[in-house]
Amino acid sequence: MNDSACPLCESDGGLLVYRNQQWRIIQASEAGFPAFYRVVWNRHVAEFSDLSADERAVCINAVVTVEQILRSALQPTKINLAALGNAVPHLHWHVVARFDWDSHFPAPVWSAPQRAPDEAKVAALATRCLDVNRLIAEKMAH
Repeated sequence: MNDSACPLCESDGGLLVYRNQQWRIIQASEAGFPAFYRVVWNRHVAEFSDLSADERAVCINAVVTVEQILRSALQPTKINLAALGNAVPHLHWHVVARFDWDSHFPAPVWSAPQRAPDEAKVAALATRCLDVNRLIAEKMAH
């Protein structure tokens, strides 16, 4: 895939929470999963190993910071981390706060639902993510 056909080169890929020269953090638009974030490397590379050692440290530190904020602010049952890139081969890490009540738990968010979504809990979580977005932006700016 060339850069001009890459959706993560063409747009932020979701609600922009924070951006610097090397990477950005977005809140993904994944129905039923408002606490689904991505750390996206700005330069078009396909694999984590395409980054220099220093860049890998910068990238993984951003992933860890998002994970820590999600854990602290939301107290999820589990955090899922993934860097797949099969559909969009542009380096991005998924950082997803998971809850034992979510529609897919304990299966991956990409699997078949295990139960109907609890719309009230999803809506409450979406509201809490407004504060999470602020916390992420503040932490990354320092």
